[in-house]
Amino acid sequence: LQGDIADGVSRGALLASCLAALCGIDALVNNAGIAPTVRADICEAGEESFDRLIATNLKGPYFLTQAVANHWLSTPAAASKPRSVVFVTSISVHTASTGRGDYCVSKAGVAMAAQLWASRLAGAGINVYEVRPGIMKTDMTAGVSAKYDALIAGGLVPQGRWGTPADVGLAVQALIGGAFPFSTGAVIDVDGGFQIRRL
Repeated sequence: LQGDIADGVSRGALLASCLAALCGIDALVNNAGIAPTVRADICEAGEESFDRLIATNLKGPYFLTQAVANHWLSTPAAASKPRSVVFVTSISVHTASTGRGDYCVSKAGVAMAAQLWASRLAGAGINVYEVRPGIMKTDMTAGVSAKYDALIAGGLVPQGRWGTPADVGLAVQALIGGAFPFSTGAVIDVDGGFQIRRL
């Protein structure tokens, strides 16, 4: 199933298709995200890129969660099937990168969305989590891999390696599998220790 998360009509069609194909939804993982087409200093970056990233990275997940949450709130869940939402953000939530400010702002917004939805849905027994990946070996970082290779070799990541999509997948699997039933609103760092403040 495919859809454009930035478009409201497409989001609605995607949800309807999922409900028809899967006979229900137990978990929503907001993992869609894009990077700027061109990295640009925040003194020079244009509104077009900003609008595109906000629409896909922030508006899309926020309103898809709203649609799924409203469906869940009107449809009681079986006790054996806990429902949950995971927002996948980035270390860019708290790490300033002036060459891609639009991306940082979009992901910081998603982090707040996770807190808002966790607060709103807790009383309904729906847990919401944030998974915060670090420097990941993906297509998005392919163009700057030499830069990050050097930073990782220099000790930026305590565990000394790139993260992988599999690392993120294991965290998401544990969360939606019910391994953390009393931790709604939690932020799970998947960054090899990047977030540790060190001297």
